[in-house]
Amino acid sequence: MQTLESLRSSIDSTNQMLSVVKTMKALAAISIREYERAVDALSVYNETIEMGLQVVLKDRAPVPLTEPLEGQRLGAIVFGSDQGLAGQFNERIAAFALERFSHFDDDWRHRRIMAVGQRVTGPLVDGGLHVTEESRMPGALEGVRLTGQNILLKIDEWRAERGVERIVLFHNTPTSSASYEPRMRWMLPINPRWLRSLQNRSWESRSLPIHTMSYTDLFSGLVRQLLFVMLYRAIAESLASENASRLRSMQSAEKNIGERLDELKAQYQHRRQTAITEEILDIAAGFEALSGS
Repeated sequence: MQTLESLRSSIDSTNQMLSVVKTMKALAAISIREYERAVDALSVYNETIEMGLQVVLKDRAPVPLTEPLEGQRLGAIVFGSDQGLAGQFNERIAAFALERFSHFDDDWRHRRIMAVGQRVTGPLVDGGLHVTEESRMPGALEGVRLTGQNILLKIDEWRAERGVERIVLFHNTPTSSASYEPRMRWMLPINPRWLRSLQNRSWESRSLPIHTMSYTDLFSGLVRQLLFVMLYRAIAESLASENASRLRSMQSAEKNIGERLDELKAQYQHRRQTAITEEILDIAAGFEALSGS
């Protein structure tokens, strides 16, 4: 049976653990909102890029509605996490990616797969994938832009040196403050039907803007910005989902720790009452012994 001192020590340790869990839960909730605001702000920039593409394509020949050829070399980027205490966050996105990979028609020997976040590499490798590149996820919103630029450079390298024609992104996206779901998003080639819809979209203003740059340079620059927006959104949504998973884990941990704390306090009160009763009985027995003598 535990002593009062050991129970008191256990209660203190459990209270400290509960305080840490509450702090992590609060930080996760704050982070979720921060990344959600970044994604919302990105929507305005994305709309500006679409308007620029609309202007560039306006007087050009109709975009051909060609589909990607079967067997084209594939590059995939899977976003996970570097930090723990995120539940099944990495396992879920890895399982989703593995299931989708089974439907691709490319030659797996030429695939390039980048795992962004060290903790997602293990589930991918365990599932039979060969991870060719690894990168770290940013620890804060300030690092999202640099991470996106580095991934974009790696994609350029794949295309120039490895002949990769198709790029696909796998990442978790938040569905509420404490839940998320995996998503696959094609990055390259740009969907020709989407470009055709931009080309045929009516301009809202009477004054049609003009551009002085060459079509090739301007179109290439806008597409590159579009790709960067896709990467930025994928990273920010993945980080928001990671914190959503962590928030849910901390909520579960807080409940379990609270229940354990109640048990310890009940044990402490019972043990303390028992000790007091024993002391009273000892005093009464001593008094009776002294009275009898």
